[in-house]
Amino acid sequence: MVHGAAGPEDLGKVASLPFDVSPLQLGTRFRVDGIDFLTLGRVRWHWQDGAWNEWLLEAADGTHCWLGEAMGLFMLTAERPDLAQDPMIARFAVGVEIKLGQAMQVDGHLLRAADIRRAQCVGSEGHLPFPTLPGTKLTNVDFRSPDGLILSVQRVGGEVTAWFGTIYEFADLNPRNARAIDGWTLPAYMQ
Repeated sequence: MVHGAAGPEDLGKVASLPFDVSPLQLGTRFRVDGIDFLTLGRVRWHWQDGAWNEWLLEAADGTHCWLGEAMGLFMLTAERPDLAQDPMIARFAVGVEIKLGQAMQVDGHLLRAADIRRAQCVGSEGHLPFPTLPGTKLTNVDFRSPDGLILSVQRVGGEVTAWFGTIYEFADLNPRNARAIDGWTLPAYMQ
């Protein structure tokens, strides 16, 4: 289900997502810094050496953010369209690649490009704000700061978006209604 300017559009079943060991699922709830979130959708990205999930969350006030889940890290980010004007990001939008270690200032914090991945979508589920069909290609650059901030810059086609936020430990997200996985007992706080 895609929710765009013209209203909701049902894309039907676009792919079966491959199994992963994520403790998240549609309907998982979080409470972070006094704000409640509900998981609405997921996009699964695959790259040469692995995969990651991006979960669409809706806050209690109706705003949306993304929770990236990769290699045991959970990155809660909100879109920052103002950063598209940054010269480095503007060049990235037209195909100039960002290199590992390049630095960028965001809100007075110094972040460095720490991870660059070329990936493609292997499936999506739930309610999403845009169509993400299997085979959609993405270049993702994660900038990180020593104090746990993250900036994810993503290029799909010629469109670039920037997402700024914080890296959390899973327990610090205060999850509820987590997914049961065979052989793993959910802690009481996650049920």
